[in-house]
Amino acid sequence: MAPRAFIAGCSGPVLTPEEAAFFRESAPWGFILFRRNIQDPAQVAALTTALRATVGRGDAPILVDQEGGRVQRLGPPHWRKYPAGRAFGQARLNDPLQLRETVRLSALLMAHDLLALGITVDCLPVLDVPVAGAHDVIGDRAYAADPQTVAVLGRAAAEGLMAGGVLPVMKHIPGHGRSNADSHQSLPVVSVSRRVLQKDFLPFRINADLPMAMTAHVVYTAIDPDQPATTSGRVIRGVIRRSIGFDGLLMSDDLSMKALSGGFRARTEAALAAGCDVALHCNGDLAEMRAVAEGAPVLAGKAKRRAGAALARIKHLPEPFDPVDAAARLDAVLAAGA
Repeated sequence: MAPRAFIAGCSGPVLTPEEAAFFRESAPWGFILFRRNIQDPAQVAALTTALRATVGRGDAPILVDQEGGRVQRLGPPHWRKYPAGRAFGQARLNDPLQLRETVRLSALLMAHDLLALGITVDCLPVLDVPVAGAHDVIGDRAYAADPQTVAVLGRAAAEGLMAGGVLPVMKHIPGHGRSNADSHQSLPVVSVSRRVLQKDFLPFRINADLPMAMTAHVVYTAIDPDQPATTSGRVIRGVIRRSIGFDGLLMSDDLSMKALSGGFRARTEAALAAGCDVALHCNGDLAEMRAVAEGAPVLAGKAKRRAGAALARIKHLPEPFDPVDAAARLDAVLAAGA
């Protein structure tokens, strides 16, 4: 069955019979895992295999948010604890090339962890540029407070993931760092001028060739005073596609976040109509997922092309490296730069 234009979660560490039947019927393009889905390496590997079996596609993407810091779905005791993005930006390393290589090395180690479990997409790098006085939902997840450093270190993280056989997803396009609210809880509104917003867009423009991006549930009043980026054709077509120049696969942020309103079929249809290629639903609520599936058509046209192009970026063997030695080198550099 041809994949449909949505990504879904599941409720626990194993698929329920109802979830398996739903995925077989609805054929989501991919899946996303959260802490509720993760116990140990053998269990996660079995779950990713089971998810792919429901849709009959061995390359069905399986996503996770593995940034480091407070957003890390896989952690001790089975996986190492990674630093938040800000830890790299604040590391007192005199050589900018060494800093860039350290970020790449951390991402390569993450990719090694994920690929061993069958996880092929990491929702990283965070390319948001936080500003003073904004809500802390981004905070230390960002690499720095200046767009150039964010762009350079974000690129390094993306390169590390792809070298390890895992797709990066840059987020939250076109920029969440200026938001006045946590979009998990309410709808942020950003009211600065287009000229000021160009600073927020810069990391995404520099990295516009990356294969995937995730939208921001943020209203930018200077562009569209009525709709957040996820459901705004003005933002997606005018800013993300044209001004920023991103032509990769565009996925929505989680449709179950409280920044959005309305039913889940309507949310899905609005995001796709605005220009998202696929809709993301994360919480594993089966009733909500059914409504999302009703609003998600079969992947076709540009969305299908972009999805295929993204997956093609990781059809290679991972870069050879020694993960034990790499972890020791990462720890040594971070300790020296602390």
